[in-house]
Amino acid sequence: MLGLFDGLIGNASEVNLNAIESEVKKLLGKSERVEQAYKLIRDMFVFTDKRLLLIDKQGVTGKKIEYHSIPYRSVTHFSVETAGTFDLEAELKIWLSNGTEPIQKRFNKTLDIYKIQSVLADYVLK
Repeated sequence: MLGLFDGLIGNASEVNLNAIESEVKKLLGKSERVEQAYKLIRDMFVFTDKRLLLIDKQGVTGKKIEYHSIPYRSVTHFSVETAGTFDLEAELKIWLSNGTEPIQKRFNKTLDIYKIQSVLADYVLK
């Protein structure tokens, strides 16, 4: 029940990589691999070793899907905010070279925000 509540208020949670890999295999390059994946109700964002994939399922059935591919070289900077004692979520913000507003994602506090920051750091700071 708490997982559903987290989804409704905008928190994302980590998902099984095997399930995600089979769902996004048509989108991946030959040598590309999934590193981390997170789900927010129906939407997902997937960190690969080459890019960030934002998956936006639309409509009532979710059959219409928009895929955003963000190469890590497009990320100009990012920040993480940890959950405090009374906070329910941690937050990730990613700024892209062609925009002024960041992409923002919230995570439930059981998720290790440092792990997400580490994935970004590995690829963005090359």
